[in-house]
Amino acid sequence: MFLRLTHLTRFDYSQPVSFAPHALYLRPRESARQRVDQFSLAVTPTPTRLVGTTDAEDNVLDWAYFSAAPAAALEFRSEFLVETLDANPFDFILKPHASAFPFAYDATEQLTLASCLRAPAPDTAVALRRWLATQLPALPADTLALLTALNTTVRDSLAYARRDEPGIQTAAETLARGGGSCRDYAQLLIELCRLHGLAARFVSGYLHEAPDPAVPNPAPPTTHAWAEVYLPGAGWRGLDPTRAIFCDDRFIPIAHSAVPESINPIQGTFYGPGFTASQLTTHVTITNF
Repeated sequence: MFLRLTHLTRFDYSQPVSFAPHALYLRPRESARQRVDQFSLAVTPTPTRLVGTTDAEDNVLDWAYFSAAPAAALEFRSEFLVETLDANPFDFILKPHASAFPFAYDATEQLTLASCLRAPAPDTAVALRRWLATQLPALPADTLALLTALNTTVRDSLAYARRDEPGIQTAAETLARGGGSCRDYAQLLIELCRLHGLAARFVSGYLHEAPDPAVPNPAPPTTHAWAEVYLPGAGWRGLDPTRAIFCDDRFIPIAHSAVPESINPIQGTFYGPGFTASQLTTHVTITNF
């Protein structure tokens, strides 16, 4: 599937300010399951330098450096065309030892995956086990069946709520509140996977969903978050607990991390007079052809 996406982010300030360097996770990830055909990034005011690099987890990271000249607004506009190739999310073959749960990663995998295998804190683990005991008392012995069950349980047992405020709830907070946003669901699924010895990480990106003609005034497209789990023989496979599905070619991954907060799309600060107010405006469009 070919998907064209435009993402506009604008910050308006009550008085002119200056900008520190900004870290930008806006460029799509390239892999055997996603090809980037076009990408452009426009920043206003024009940066003195725009440097493309990668971070410690091999995500594409662009740095925007600004002059000291103050401005009353800061705008980022990314536009790209990608070809997504993961139409069948189950087009893989697990290594025989990984088809039944539990299984063990080999020594090299354990070393490489250490940050994604980090066990939940003891109090969080207790809360997760208590919650699972009521929601999913019998864990499947098949690896894919287990992942499907965990993914579905998160979706079915919680109340989804779009949150515009920054930050990600901890797994314990999501359980206590009985719901959250897509990023909160993803973090909960990650902790559930790690609790059971499965390497999991956070993914930020976009999801293309054709508008339902039966739904009046559908919500506009926006950024999305989900989880990836590492399966020997299959590699990293995406799971979306907001919809209880394995990720297919409607998903556009941008960045991944064992630490979710580290891959916020736009990260930076400004300098200005005290009591400077700011307003954030975002707009995303996604079309397929």
